[in-house]
Amino acid sequence: MDIFEFRNEYLKGGLERKDLDANPFKQFETWFKHACDCKVKEPNAMTVSTVAQDGMPSSRVVLLKSWDEKGFVFYTNYKSQKAQEISGNPKVSLLFAWLDLERQLRINGVAEKVSTAESLRYFLSRPFGSRLGAWVSNQSSIITSRSLLEIQFDKMKRKFANGEIPLPDFWGGYRIIPSYFEFWQGRENRLHDRFAYKKNGDNWEISRLAP
Repeated sequence: MDIFEFRNEYLKGGLERKDLDANPFKQFETWFKHACDCKVKEPNAMTVSTVAQDGMPSSRVVLLKSWDEKGFVFYTNYKSQKAQEISGNPKVSLLFAWLDLERQLRINGVAEKVSTAESLRYFLSRPFGSRLGAWVSNQSSIITSRSLLEIQFDKMKRKFANGEIPLPDFWGGYRIIPSYFEFWQGRENRLHDRFAYKKNGDNWEISRLAP
């Protein structure tokens, strides 16, 4: 297989400064709604990149579960690798890749835990199995077999069979508070359109970047 020959021209559209909203959150809303309307698979999937104390970066895909002009929220186990790295270095990068639309969006910011009340509201909205799963998995730890997870799942299923499943004290949300957005639209001949929003006080400065 010769991946040198994997080539596509990006011809689905362009991005001009005059078409951008002055507010990057509103521009995100426009793009996100378009991705949903176009039935992009998992439009709320985003790559979260964190950095360990030794400087090694790690990336993984999670699901955006809420957002507003305070930031972008996802949920995880607070004992996971990503959570441990955020504890040591709260600077985080997010990446949305809407490949069917030939679009990317990068967001840099600082992570902070959401309130317990906010985590609880989301936790209670999850399906029964997902709530059990939060109790079962000691996320990022080494396990010897999948059967251990299944045994623990059955144990938790029996434990909570007659009552509500409580929010684990080791599980909850992070809000990424942005300081930088970069909207990327693929273009022909790799002359892509890139616009960066950089926070300056209470304002956002917009710049076109070379591809």
